[in-house]
Amino acid sequence: MNSSASSSFSSILVNTVIPHISVFSLSATSPPTSPILISLVTSNPVMCSLDGAAFRLLLAVLYSLLFLLGLVGNLFALWVFLFVHTSRNSMRVYLINCAAADLLLLGCLPFRIFYHINGNNWVLGLVACKLVGNLFYMNMYISIMLLGLISLNRYLRLKEKGRVRRGLRKRLWWCSWLWSWVVCGALWGLSLVALVSMIATAEDKEDNHKCFQFKQRRLARGKAYFNVVLVGSFWLVFLMLMVSYAKIAFQLIQVSRDKPELPNAQRYERTAKKSFVVFFLFTLCFGPYHTFRPIYILTQLNATASCDYLRVVDNINEVVLLLSAFNSCLDPVMYFVLSGSMRKTALRALKNRLFFQNEATTNSSTTEFQRSSVPLALPRTVD
Repeated sequence: MNSSASSSFSSILVNTVIPHISVFSLSATSPPTSPILISLVTSNPVMCSLDGAAFRLLLAVLYSLLFLLGLVGNLFALWVFLFVHTSRNSMRVYLINCAAADLLLLGCLPFRIFYHINGNNWVLGLVACKLVGNLFYMNMYISIMLLGLISLNRYLRLKEKGRVRRGLRKRLWWCSWLWSWVVCGALWGLSLVALVSMIATAEDKEDNHKCFQFKQRRLARGKAYFNVVLVGSFWLVFLMLMVSYAKIAFQLIQVSRDKPELPNAQRYERTAKKSFVVFFLFTLCFGPYHTFRPIYILTQLNATASCDYLRVVDNINEVVLLLSAFNSCLDPVMYFVLSGSMRKTALRALKNRLFFQNEATTNSSTTEFQRSSVPLALPRTVD
């Protein structure tokens, strides 16, 4: 009687833990032995501990550095775009939205830092975990899409300048200031819809004390498939970026070599090299994450992965995700590499502010202000 009950319990446990195992591998007349059951139970990711003290403290330190550097860089960039460089063009619109997305992403990092410092123990509840986690990814993909739009915008404007030189001017309405705001508004709207949907969808196992770590997707498969769509979207943007910057660089280098007598010939070649730098930084930050992401998603759908394998997958995912967050620190650098006028305006404004503060400390700011500003204004009034 005991043997029959034990056999029945074993078959129920096997069907509960790993429902996708083929019926041909589990015979009803000969249920699995205890060692097999033990290995099957321990392969369940619920039983796995993915926490490592040294690794989580390292993540806390690195995320803290990214937060401080990215916050300073993006606040400065946003100040320049809003109050210093106020020209009404599509590039400025995309850069403003990109800086805003980076700042929102950086706003999620203190929650990750506190989580790792607190021993990977989440104390703010399940809804807050979903909100912070999905908001992080939402802004990361908004930044990716905007960088793709920036590359396309630059390529189309270069083509427009070529037509102008040939006397075939044609207004590109999709590169206008107003249309760029419409595109950015649509991007933010779709992202918010996706954010609400991801928060409302239930997870496989609701654990209020864990966040930002590996999750199974055996029941919530829709989230895994949505992540596949995001990965595919990234590679489309990556391809668009690669083609756009390659064509920009090729055209600029060709003009500089065919017409070296032009006053801007050397500048064209330098701009072409900068385009490759922007593409390299984009690849460095987002390439590893989206290369590894399919493996991570397949592991989420797998019910029989071992604890050691899950731990390795989770750690690799954390490292490549850290690289993606690093892009928020590099974006301000790319903004000023992309736009020479913005770079000059920002440096001039920063120099003026530092100069004014230094002169104020020596009590001679009034004299210097009069000496620098009067010659610029007086000739017009005297004439």
